[in-house]
Amino acid sequence: MSAKTSTKIDDQKAKEAYFTASQRQLIWARFKKQRAAMIAATVLVVLILSGLFAPFLSPYDPTIAGRDKDYLNGAPQIPKFCDKNGCSIRPFLHTVTRERSLATNFRWVEKVNEDERRYMEFFVKGDSYRLFGFIPGNIHLFGMEQGYVHLFGTDSAGKDIFSRTLHAVWTSLQVGTLGVVISFVLALMIGGIAGYYGGAIDSVIQMITDAVRTVPSIPLFMAIAAFIPPEWSAETRFFVITLILGLVGWPTLARRVRTHLLTERNQEYVLAAQLCGASAGHVIRRHLLPSFTSYIIVDLVISFPYVVLSETALSFIGLGLKDPVNSLGVMLQNVTKADVLLNYHWYFIPVFFFIALVMAFVFVGDGLRDAADPYSETRK
Repeated sequence: MSAKTSTKIDDQKAKEAYFTASQRQLIWARFKKQRAAMIAATVLVVLILSGLFAPFLSPYDPTIAGRDKDYLNGAPQIPKFCDKNGCSIRPFLHTVTRERSLATNFRWVEKVNEDERRYMEFFVKGDSYRLFGFIPGNIHLFGMEQGYVHLFGTDSAGKDIFSRTLHAVWTSLQVGTLGVVISFVLALMIGGIAGYYGGAIDSVIQMITDAVRTVPSIPLFMAIAAFIPPEWSAETRFFVITLILGLVGWPTLARRVRTHLLTERNQEYVLAAQLCGASAGHVIRRHLLPSFTSYIIVDLVISFPYVVLSETALSFIGLGLKDPVNSLGVMLQNVTKADVLLNYHWYFIPVFFFIALVMAFVFVGDGLRDAADPYSETRK
């Protein structure tokens, strides 16, 4: 068989695979062609896994219980393999002593003893935790045989910023997920009813939707924060913030669902289901909504970073989550302090995680939107 014949057979098989592929397979094939979206998806998966396994990956308890009282506002500690005494297979740190200095206005001055090494260990026992919220454990990925190791440094209370950052990513992802789920359910219900029935019902729902959309977010959150009792627990505040973000985030997706159902409700397959005696809820749930599932998924992914941004903004201005909860917004509150801006630059490390998380969702959402559009390639 000649090379030309073999090429023709391969092209024919590729065309057959294209025409017989499901919608999910076609979307994935188009998505893989977008390099920026694939890189963002990889970053997003790494961040999600880092947050999901944060108790195992982080060496210490992120709360005050796991603080290092002898290393307040400590600089990041980078393990090394070589020093003036030679090299080692195991990463290590040198012993550091800290004292206040008059020359630096009584700030901490560190003295490194390069003759003493503290070796890093892996899969060590440490602070107890519950993985996924219910699996007890006390094994951590890494630690030190003596003392502490702080890859991202410590804050003013001595809490490990690396551990706090991983837990903060997971908290922000939880808030975003719950907020998106609440807004998603409301959008499907409200938009589905408006688009299926139309008429007066649609007009009333659209007035309510427009009213919700015109409510300014920040004044609303400030008003709600004024009525939140200060004695509320962190879990209660977390639930309330998530509920609020979900209740104000449904109008955009609801309008898109309504628009699609208005054009699809007169199709023949909908009429056939109605003649068979199917109820309105059954027609919407089993026939209309599945007809544009891919677009709903794209809307969910695109709306996710906005929910995370809202939670971060609220916590940043003091209206959202607060200590001892670790979220990206809570950690960013300390960045605005003048002392931090001048002397403790490692406080900005969680900012890069926040930017990476939001940008990853944005690029993945854009990639999914282009992949779900069958005409995107013809327009380029």
